[in-house]
Amino acid sequence: MLAVAACAPASRPPTGTLSSAEAAYPPEGRFVEVGGHRVHYVEKGSGPALVLIHGASGNLRDWTFDAVDRLSGRYRVIAFDRPGLGFTPRIDNDGASIREQAALLSAAALRLGTERPLVLGHSYGGAVALAWAVDHPERVSALVLVSAASQRWDGGLPFFYRLTSGPLGAVANPAISALAGEDRVQQAIAGVFAPQPVPPGYVEHIGADLALRPDSLRENALQRAGLKAEIAAIVPRYPQLDLPVELLHGDADTTVGLQIHSVPTSRQIPGARLTVLPGIGHAAQHAAAPQMDAAIDRAAARAGLR
Repeated sequence: MLAVAACAPASRPPTGTLSSAEAAYPPEGRFVEVGGHRVHYVEKGSGPALVLIHGASGNLRDWTFDAVDRLSGRYRVIAFDRPGLGFTPRIDNDGASIREQAALLSAAALRLGTERPLVLGHSYGGAVALAWAVDHPERVSALVLVSAASQRWDGGLPFFYRLTSGPLGAVANPAISALAGEDRVQQAIAGVFAPQPVPPGYVEHIGADLALRPDSLRENALQRAGLKAEIAAIVPRYPQLDLPVELLHGDADTTVGLQIHSVPTSRQIPGARLTVLPGIGHAAQHAAAPQMDAAIDRAAARAGLR
């Protein structure tokens, strides 16, 4: 288990080491230190503690776009950058597993004085939230899983992740970082939101260039490469979960399929409640924000937090 150290003040890398992405999109929050590892977080509001965990190729700016402000009126909202993404450094050179990430983030939440927060994870972040509940049940009061990866699926690792996580990544990743154009970035984001449009201002806010840093490309790919086996290892423990769980999933999600993931997961976790979102794609945290907020409130009420 990771040891917990003292909080560190808000800061950013020394000016001479800032990449262009980091200069354009500096840290929005503060840092807490856990076992010598710095974790970047944004915190706002008061009330029951609510932890937000972002998905792959992202950072906590996905939550500060509007969710943190919206939810802070009735929750103490804490959004974390996962290891190797945003401004939380990677844990090691092999790609942080969902269980390693859960250990780090749960310890960070504890260091911030939140003993049993409500934990919400989107997409890959949903797998981290599940690992948090499986490995550290004493540190979570309820789960909200939004478009969450939670089951094994057919197919191998896509070529892009094989390239960026493999030996050729040392050459490919800097090239991808340098050559990725704005049009390509916008197309990738549009694909995640489809069939819904990307909200105005989202592309400018999210700081996609942070995910295109060579080290972040590699870490993201390594995390993605290990995900299927890591999920398979925790699925047998779903029936042992004893906490309120709310799942939301769009039936138009082509990134993480509803029938492959949330439907079986909702049957494996005792008392879990699945809300299917007709016509909604993968970015349900934005496209179905009222439904997500309602699921958070239900989970909080079921956990006795409200």
